[in-house]
Amino acid sequence: MSRVTQDDVLFGYRLQLFDLAGRVGVSEACRTFGVHRSTYYAWKRQVDRHGLEMLRPRERRRPRMPNQLSAIVEEWIVAFALAHPGLGPRRIASELARPRWGGLIVSANRRRGSRRGRAGRDVTRRAARNEGERPARLGRPPLRRACARGATAGGR
Repeated sequence: MSRVTQDDVLFGYRLQLFDLAGRVGVSEACRTFGVHRSTYYAWKRQVDRHGLEMLRPRERRRPRMPNQLSAIVEEWIVAFALAHPGLGPRRIASELARPRWGGLIVSANRRRGSRRGRAGRDVTRRAARNEGERPARLGRPPLRRACARGATAGGR
């Protein structure tokens, strides 16, 4: 007794699509099966080159996640975070690195740099420009120079 796999079902579905496209037209068949026409034509090119077996889904290996934590370590982190709800990722990482918590070294996974803040200022300026107002100065305050105010006769 053979078992029908998910790949067999998908292969049959795609064969039915090609059969229906030959009878009623590509647009109608694609609409019926919920497949985009560009996908159909990509499959058709493959079928024309290599035969109907190209409609079978390809086997893919499981992705390797080299930075993934083990399930036990992940449980420790989640348990610690639930026990201390007021702490953020940096503080949790630093607390777990202490010897009393097992010296567990984990990344706080935070961004470095100020790119996010800069993007926020640009958005604010664009929004103000679109409303017709002059945008507020968001950087450093302007420098005041003595010569800009005008020098007095006393040398100031």
